[in-house]
Amino acid sequence: MKTNFERRVLPNGLTLLLRRDDQTRMGCLNLMVRVGSRDENPDQTGFAHLFEHLMFSGSKHVPSYDQVAQSMGAENNAFTSNDLTNYYLTFPAPQLEVALWLESDRMGFPLIDQKALDTQKQVVVEEFKERYLNQPYGDAWLELRDLAYQVHPYRWATIGKEISHIEQATMEQVQAFRRRFYASDQMILGINGPYDLPQVEEWVTRWFGDLEPSGVKRPSYAAEPQPTGIRRREKHGAYPAPALYMAFPMPGRASEDYHACDLITDVLSRGQSSRLFRGLVMDRPMFSDLNAYVTGDMDPGLLVVSGHCAQGVSIDDAENAVWEELYKIANSGPSQDELNKSLNQIEASLVMGRTNGLNVAMNLCYFEYLSQAEDLDREIEAYRKVTPDRVRAMAALLLKPERASILRYLPNEQDDHG
Repeated sequence: MKTNFERRVLPNGLTLLLRRDDQTRMGCLNLMVRVGSRDENPDQTGFAHLFEHLMFSGSKHVPSYDQVAQSMGAENNAFTSNDLTNYYLTFPAPQLEVALWLESDRMGFPLIDQKALDTQKQVVVEEFKERYLNQPYGDAWLELRDLAYQVHPYRWATIGKEISHIEQATMEQVQAFRRRFYASDQMILGINGPYDLPQVEEWVTRWFGDLEPSGVKRPSYAAEPQPTGIRRREKHGAYPAPALYMAFPMPGRASEDYHACDLITDVLSRGQSSRLFRGLVMDRPMFSDLNAYVTGDMDPGLLVVSGHCAQGVSIDDAENAVWEELYKIANSGPSQDELNKSLNQIEASLVMGRTNGLNVAMNLCYFEYLSQAEDLDREIEAYRKVTPDRVRAMAALLLKPERASILRYLPNEQDDHG
């Protein structure tokens, strides 16, 4: 299935991707900014996420973004990752130019004063405490990233390395961040709906054409050294049950090996017939839940196995049981039937994703940032090329103890050996 779209690059560097869809009465606008937590200063982390919050504080001609969006029947949200910041809006199709005006105003003329900064800093600090510090296992990704990465900026989470970095953020630092990253040549605009390119290009030029480029070239971040020995960290506290997190370095999203790594985790834990669920949750109840997944980062990321131990199971026994399953897939790989099941599920998910206009607009932007938007149509083929032997070979390469970073949570009453 081909995703028919058209691309235009404005003189100021903004990239427009339009996918005409005559089967919908809704319009979708996705604006992706090439900035994530990996672009932050190690002493000023959490800024990409903080700035996402600030972009909802109003702009020169729109004091309340949400109020105008709601009045036009639109829904909107945003998110920040290690690699990017993304803003999206869905609305009745005739409202496209209003949506473009609304989005361009906050991108070009955000009202970021000291009051807005103080307010959003407090919001982010409270989010940091509530999601990461004040609940069991909440700091898992803060700990696991710090354990798995020694050099690359993926070593801190999107929320930031520590609260003080947000608390001490100054207006000067925030404005410098905006000038560097919130510029026209750092933006990819994806649109899906019943629209003609000439009209859309005219409106996009009208509302985004005056934004200034920054000329910033993305640096090549220092490659993370391959681990040479197992890394361990244990935390003791008032945890409901022992928990286990195992992370293994893996290739980045653009690598030709990425899809085989993704399929390793699908065979291990996608669905109730998967190896980990069937073997260690149902048949041999070592865990109450157990999952395997990839982080999907643009630069080399992590393949992760995580779960909570079943009642009465020691963390050592649980970890050993996981290693047994990892050794199996590394030694013999999946069967063709197992792989076909995962491939069918992935293909169904990718095909269904084409029916959602916002999903299409977002994916076009993502692949344009990663490589080129045309690669979206090559995803199914890339997965279908993976063989059982290739999955086995990647598992054998990745899932070694000397490459593992292991984080374990232990209830106060349980020592290291159960």
